[in-house]
Amino acid sequence: MCGIVGYVGGRPCRELLLQGLERLEYRGYDSAGLSLLVDGRIESVRTVGNLSYLREAVGSATSGSAEAASVAVADREPEATIGIGHTRWATHGRVTEENAHPHFDTADRIHIVLNGIVENHAQLRERLSGAGAQFTSETDAEVVAHLIAEHYAGDLVDAVRAAYRELRGHYAFVAMSADHPDMLVAARKECPLVVGVGQGESFIASAIPAFLRQTRRAQLVGDDEIVRVTASGTAFIDAGTADPLDREVTEVDWDDEAAEKGGYETYMLKEIHEQPDAVAETVADRVAGDRVELGDIGISDDELREIRRIVIVACGTSYHAGLVGRYAIEEWGRVPVEIDIASEYRYRNPVVDESDLVIGITQSGETADTLAAMRLARTRGARVLALTNVMGSQATRDADGVLFTRAGIEISVAATKTFVAQAACMYMLGLKLAQVRETLPPEQLDALLDGLRRIPHQIEELLEPADAVAREIAEHYFAESDFCLYLGRHVGLPVCLEGALKLKEISYIPADAYAAGEMKHGPIALLSERTPVVCVATDAPVLDKVLSNVAEVRARGAHVIAVATEGSPEVEGKAEAVLRVPRSDWLLQPILAIVPLQLLAYRVARLRGLNVDQPRNLAKTVTVE
Repeated sequence: MCGIVGYVGGRPCRELLLQGLERLEYRGYDSAGLSLLVDGRIESVRTVGNLSYLREAVGSATSGSAEAASVAVADREPEATIGIGHTRWATHGRVTEENAHPHFDTADRIHIVLNGIVENHAQLRERLSGAGAQFTSETDAEVVAHLIAEHYAGDLVDAVRAAYRELRGHYAFVAMSADHPDMLVAARKECPLVVGVGQGESFIASAIPAFLRQTRRAQLVGDDEIVRVTASGTAFIDAGTADPLDREVTEVDWDDEAAEKGGYETYMLKEIHEQPDAVAETVADRVAGDRVELGDIGISDDELREIRRIVIVACGTSYHAGLVGRYAIEEWGRVPVEIDIASEYRYRNPVVDESDLVIGITQSGETADTLAAMRLARTRGARVLALTNVMGSQATRDADGVLFTRAGIEISVAATKTFVAQAACMYMLGLKLAQVRETLPPEQLDALLDGLRRIPHQIEELLEPADAVAREIAEHYFAESDFCLYLGRHVGLPVCLEGALKLKEISYIPADAYAAGEMKHGPIALLSERTPVVCVATDAPVLDKVLSNVAEVRARGAHVIAVATEGSPEVEGKAEAVLRVPRSDWLLQPILAIVPLQLLAYRVARLRGLNVDQPRNLAKTVTVE
């Protein structure tokens, strides 16, 4: 997703900021910008595209160290020694220079960079505009600059704190004022922020790699905390009470490769741990109060009301997310849903017309088979919606409308946060259909929206304990295994399909996923005392049926590993190992249940000494047939 870097100290900082942004390129972005404070005024440069365009715009050398750049400009006008920079992954507003960060207030005296989502931006924008604020972008982030300016009375820390208390959402931002040439002020609400502590200088960034080449001493910013950053050090306060806080300085021992991975041993593990953010970014401002507001997806509420049928086309992990969506849409929105593998659909003679909505799901927006299936449906009169992670991709150009996931760049070939973000989008579409078609009681719709908003926190809660249990299961049941069976029913089936796919992709263990009720129709012959069988047994109306299948598996001597809901007594004693997930509405469980299965596949592959980020024979984006 987006990247933040800020500097205050004694060195010219333009090149330092550019280098910091380059170290955050792995997060993905579509535009970038810098604001530098020089002689009492803030100069800002913003560009669309990669950082080479920003370098060209600010007149910086294309290569070279910060020290070399400092010498090169020694004979020119004074260089800024305080500034902020940002790489943006578009959420609110198109990819334009005006929508790129930094953003500023009407007087151009306060500049900010922000990661995350401001959920109540529309209400704040209306109020601030009425008070005379002049907005220049379509973004949610710009309201923060105007809000700080509204509260500013000479003390930037007080103004940031007052603004913070009015904001809703999840975000981290850094503010700079022309009236304070020696200070940056930052705040965090559920988005990463970290201070780099140097000698006579300080950095602040969304991730440690941004400043790691300059200092290895860091202070983590916690939720609901505000930090004043100066060249001589930092001061932390509680955003609510304004009480001072102590934050220890830690020594970071990462090398360059580890820095890009955020300290995690692989990109896949890093991306598994980014899933709370991926879901939060995807859901944030779209689930507001008791409503689902998907924005301008190219399909109106009236059109959603009139849909006769939905057809989903996708491949691989995206296909499994589509299966989750089928259950949710049919249950909540009462619209019949068909789903097909895109590589099969494109060679059928499908019956589809103008009363159908066809949804093509593709992370990259460039998957050849999915694009072909979407085009086929469109030639037959169907409306086509692309569900993708990449703005400007071919899918966005081929479709009538687009619903973006906001998962950020995914480097590991095996998709993880892609799946949960796509599933979250399908949930939102299902709830939107229920809302406009009035197919759910208001109290049930409210409960489901609340449950969806809680999902990011629940994923965060389960990551560490699930990983610990996954390690034990991998060592005990998979060290000698040459086959694994996954069983589930109803909405648990796509979880099994995705879990088995992860195991196959990165551990190279043959794995099959089956509807549990079909086990007796063949797969039961594969079971032996050496077979681990993973059963998705989360709370659901079909749990008793799943447990009946579990009993049949155990009677054949196979080892049962269950994914179960916390506090569910039914599963106790039925499995040899249990991976617990937090309690939620049963139809929302897949987005939680997949996480321990991702971790299980990961730990099995690591146990076997395999390269999980680049498994053999696989590519991240399949752009050919």
